[in-house]
Amino acid sequence: MSLDTAKEVIDAAERRANEIDNPMVVTVANSEGNLVAQHRMDGAWLASVDISRNKAYTAAALDMPTHDLEEPTKPGESLYGLQNTNQGRMVIFGGGYPLERDGDIVGAIGVSGGAVEQDMDVAEAGVDKFDDLSS
Repeated sequence: MSLDTAKEVIDAAERRANEIDNPMVVTVANSEGNLVAQHRMDGAWLASVDISRNKAYTAAALDMPTHDLEEPTKPGESLYGLQNTNQGRMVIFGGGYPLERDGDIVGAIGVSGGAVEQDMDVAEAGVDKFDDLSS
């Protein structure tokens, strides 16, 4: 995941955040979940800095969107307690997506700052941009 690509993904996500009038923090990580780039829009919640980074980490570490973890992490389910692992970095609600190229996870995006559905919407704009760059 190059910095230039990460910046383009972040720009696309921020455009969508502006369209829905909700300041966000957008993070792009590499395939191991390590930070490549992060941007906090003016007015975005400070707490969203860590949350967005952890969403990207989770999506990269588990090769899956974070919203897919909601059901299996409920009490009594197979992954209950997952959010307490990895020094508390696992996020089990929407807004984190892996970024794939040629079937391989090459990075991830994490977005935080609104309702879960808004975070997912803005992150999906970043994923779409990444997919456009990859084709």
